[in-house]
Amino acid sequence: MAGIYIHIPFCKQACYYCDFHFSTSLKKKGILVKALLAELELRKGELQGQVVETIYLGGGTPSLLGDEELTAILDTVYKNYSVTEDPEITLEANPDDLTNKRINALSNSLVNRLSIGIQSFFEDDLKNMNRAHNAQEAKDCLALASRYFDNITIDLIYGIPNMSLNKWQENLEIAFGFGVNHISSYALTVEPKTALDTFIKKGTFQPIDESLALQHFNYLVDRTAEEGFIHYEISNFGKPGYFSKHNTSYWQGKPYVGIGPSAHSFHGTKRSWNVANNSKYVKAIQGNELPSTMEVLTTTDLYNEYIMTGLRTIWGVSLDKLEGDFGILYKQHALKASKKYLEKGLLSISCDLDENQKPIEKLVTTQKGKFLVDGIASELFMI
Repeated sequence: MAGIYIHIPFCKQACYYCDFHFSTSLKKKGILVKALLAELELRKGELQGQVVETIYLGGGTPSLLGDEELTAILDTVYKNYSVTEDPEITLEANPDDLTNKRINALSNSLVNRLSIGIQSFFEDDLKNMNRAHNAQEAKDCLALASRYFDNITIDLIYGIPNMSLNKWQENLEIAFGFGVNHISSYALTVEPKTALDTFIKKGTFQPIDESLALQHFNYLVDRTAEEGFIHYEISNFGKPGYFSKHNTSYWQGKPYVGIGPSAHSFHGTKRSWNVANNSKYVKAIQGNELPSTMEVLTTTDLYNEYIMTGLRTIWGVSLDKLEGDFGILYKQHALKASKKYLEKGLLSISCDLDENQKPIEKLVTTQKGKFLVDGIASELFMI
């Protein structure tokens, strides 16, 4: 099984915290969509007959696509790739794009999962992040979308300066009130060269408070569990049957093709990424060339990626897989490096049964260690 990611590099305006590739000029959207269709055709043999089980339209803001553009993209996927009978097809959307008319149209398309960028239900937070929608639009779109879609995930940001714990609690309660079955929640982070980075350096925006973010995170973990969500990845909470199949495929090392400027692809031991420039991307595709750079991953690269993704998920890091896929020296290194975190209660070793009822030991992050997982994982890397 494999996945296809399609990057739509357009936004109405730039959020202050975002470092993804996008353009706020929509003048050449039609030309770029044609290039996406052409790239899909150019790369139709890349998956070597593997069945596509997930299609994810991300960005940017994919909800800026017109109905005909969206249909053309999905039709091209089906024409050139082998797609499973019941694929997960996700469209990222912003609340201001999700009018009644648009949601109705999407419900009649092949899209069966909406990822809605709510971020906050409070007006001051949205203004501080320079979001294109307002608080009322966030609530209105969820009320509408839940009539047509069962599989909805929303994004919420915590750790925003001046966001009290009570305010964060209210954000979550509003979300639960709409009956969403999946929440992706991220701490506000300062990425280099973003507007947020500049504002903090100039003193016009308060620095990020890690202790506040930790309070928000701990409450998020506890409260979602009470509502029946499973914390299956550090930033992702889903009710049973509503985990993101597409993102899970990333974490489990399945192959995927990334279409569009800046999109990444993965094929076992190879990773490639397209140029993060719309004009250069279109020009290359028009010349029947792939504007991509490829790297061959070493055993150490693959080990480090497995450590990072494994520790972020409920599936953990299999000790058998460490030895079988990478060798005994990598397993010994992981166990030695993890010793101090096991002693501190930040990591633990648990035992599951595989499909043949064979015990499988795995290294997992504890509740206490989850907020620190990226730093812990880096200490287990092989340099």
